Amino acid sequence: MPHEVQGVVSRAKGEPVTLETVVVPDPGPGEAVVSVKACGVCHTDMHYRDGGINDEYPFLLGHEAAGYVEQVGPGVTDLEPGDFVILNWRAVCGTCRACRRGKPWYCFSTHNASQPMTLADGTALSPALGIGAFLEKTLVHAGQCTKVDERAEPAVAGLLGCGVMAGIGAAINTGAVTRGDSVAVIGCGGVGDAAIAGARLAGASTIIALDVDDAKLEWATGFGATHTVNSRGKSQDEVIEAIQDHTGGFGADVVIDAVGRPETWKQAFYGRDLAGTVVLVGVPTPDMRLTDMPLIDFFSHGGSLKSAWYGDCLPSRDFPMLVDLYLQGRLPLDRFVTERIGADGVEDAFGKMHRGEVLRSVVEFP
Repeated sequence: MPHEVQGVVSRAKGEPVTLETVVVPDPGPGEAVVSVKACGVCHTDMHYRDGGINDEYPFLLGHEAAGYVEQVGPGVTDLEPGDFVILNWRAVCGTCRACRRGKPWYCFSTHNASQPMTLADGTALSPALGIGAFLEKTLVHAGQCTKVDERAEPAVAGLLGCGVMAGIGAAINTGAVTRGDSVAVIGCGGVGDAAIAGARLAGASTIIALDVDDAKLEWATGFGATHTVNSRGKSQDEVIEAIQDHTGGFGADVVIDAVGRPETWKQAFYGRDLAGTVVLVGVPTPDMRLTDMPLIDFFSHGGSLKSAWYGDCLPSRDFPMLVDLYLQGRLPLDRFVTERIGADGVEDAFGKMHRGEVLRSVVEFP
């Protein structure tokens, strides 16, 4: 029997979100209904509200979530009611060309639930990243549910569903940071700090945090940064020199751009050592362009230029591992939770996030 719950909906571009009745159908073949216990407020949700993703309004926001499986549909064999899960937006298909090549973290045909969740009047909702979790129950494809140790608090575990995984994966998976490496991270919000935590976990010896906000640099130190640089007002050359100053004059082995702007990408490109790696994890807008980059520089600097898609993660592999590391006290995931709010506080949380006052506001459900 369908469930009627309260959910956070974005009806039009740039307008404040509203709390509305959402109808969640019983799960069909390959689907599951999850009782959501916590969901982080991510920049991506704000991008949906502001029309930065697409214009398929109304959106059902929320995607960085953890909770318990309540129902499963026909054909679901690897989940059962009561399982504690983190929701993911990379439910791999197993049959596309990436999956067949043994690289399912690049899956080009990920799964979502087939049935729509709707408003009370029957209007179909577009769930953020195929999830939609700012509500008490949500309908997802069973492959979007990753079972993890239920000793992890939902407000902490759910953050692996998007931003924290993106940052940790940018360092460990995409950047392949390893013992003794030097790493620079540009932008120390939630994703950047997660990249710092990932670099520390991987054994990097030097981790340089760069931001324009001293408060964020203080957060970065708590996640493992060994050096900090306030880049406010600094030229590109000055930023590059600051990175070189902490790396023996050479530049970092891996530079992670967690901002995603042309100027920060150039800082990352020139701030790495010869044959070093640049990882772009901050999401640019469609209008951004790189200009005045001599082609010879791409050749002469060598190395790798990479983009991190969801931290190149495989949820079934990475989520349980990272939760285990958290439970062992080796990964400080709880430090990302700045405040706990109700579903009626999401619009205010967007403002705090935009002003850089929080790492993560987390919506909790009873």
